[in-house]
Amino acid sequence: GEQWARPAGHTSDSDVTCWEGTDPDGNTWPACDYTLDAAGGWYDAGDFGKYVVNGGISVWTLMNLYEQMPEAFADGSLSIPENTNGVSDLLDEARWEMEFILSMQVPDGQPLAGMVHHKLHDEVWAGMPMVPPTEVENDNENAIIGTGRYLFPPSTAATLNLAATGAQCARIWQDIDADFSGQCLVAAEKAWQAALANPDKYAGNTPGTGGGNYPDSDVSDEFYWAAAELFITTGKQEYQDYVLTSPDFAVAKQFDWGSLATLGSLSLASTANNLPADKLTEVKNSILVFSDLLLENQAADGYSVLIDGAYPWGSNGLILNNMMLVAEAYNISGEPQYLNAVRESMDYLLGRNPNNISYVTGYGTYAMQHPHHRFWAHNPGSGYPPPPAGVVSGGPNADPTDPVAVAQNLVELPESKRYLDDIGSYTTNEITINWNAPLVWMASFLNYTR
Repeated sequence: GEQWARPAGHTSDSDVTCWEGTDPDGNTWPACDYTLDAAGGWYDAGDFGKYVVNGGISVWTLMNLYEQMPEAFADGSLSIPENTNGVSDLLDEARWEMEFILSMQVPDGQPLAGMVHHKLHDEVWAGMPMVPPTEVENDNENAIIGTGRYLFPPSTAATLNLAATGAQCARIWQDIDADFSGQCLVAAEKAWQAALANPDKYAGNTPGTGGGNYPDSDVSDEFYWAAAELFITTGKQEYQDYVLTSPDFAVAKQFDWGSLATLGSLSLASTANNLPADKLTEVKNSILVFSDLLLENQAADGYSVLIDGAYPWGSNGLILNNMMLVAEAYNISGEPQYLNAVRESMDYLLGRNPNNISYVTGYGTYAMQHPHHRFWAHNPGSGYPPPPAGVVSGGPNADPTDPVAVAQNLVELPESKRYLDDIGSYTTNEITINWNAPLVWMASFLNYTR
């Protein structure tokens, strides 16, 4: 719509190179002698950074939605440029991010070839509010301190995110676009081999500002997830062996961008594959057991929300992921208590909560209106629109540390009330792709399930 139209952002990402410098922890990171065309993809959140490890779980969620509910978002249902190409608009949107993740892979012939750069963002934080610039000075010479937009070092976690989502992409597009399917599978298997050869390349504190670190020093869960997706797609014995011997096999627990083993279990449970019948039963039973635990917690909660313990940063995203797990328990068992549980939890998100606010813009009498976002800053007089309908806030945070939250003494309130609908409260009111993706999944599930 006209209200939210803006010029294309950061088209100059078509020519980016590696950041060179010393981070706040004293680690020195070298330059590289190549550039990548990493234009496109999704901004991660309220800032202009693009992160493979957060993009991975987000695009996986949308592609999993297509695998389970292919009728959702048929061609022509969304206002996007590709809505007349004969392909699901959901897949068109997912491909936009998948192509970005593919573009972050280190080229052949380079040190760490096949690995994947962890992230791409400015050396310093962009101002706020701000319209995304179409082009910026990337400073590919690393010559101007505080200026530039860069690739940051490859990580094992990012590499396995490509291995997993690339494998998922390959099977989804096989009969839609065979060339793209092949590109995804080649990149996925190359990433898998690179991760095996470099199992401990962890994200650093680079550059110390300008973007989040997304640190993760335990990637056993990413290895299991990637092996599961590659096994489902290829049926190869090597991937099955890895899945069955993984310490994370059949794991079902709360998940997010840094804890991804459950994604492997969800894919195995919901997508046709050749896992031995007894092992597949083990996976499904694990999902049912954890879902039952979540239902016990929900029954004891005054607002009937599916959460296991404290309210972390992005609690609404965690709740939505738990809802996805319980929805799969319903798909496995057909038992109505699981369907009722996710309906109750959606009520919490849409307004039946201690703050009496719908955390989803445009829905409910009192809906969130002031997310932490540089463009959707809700100041139309200055050219910044309100958020469009359908954006979910991070929600209550047990440890609200942004200056606005600190000034309001949020920490003195019960955890579920530590929330502010304020553009400055990035620890309670930011919006991200990995929280919105499960909202899309759950809204579709509730729409198509009777």
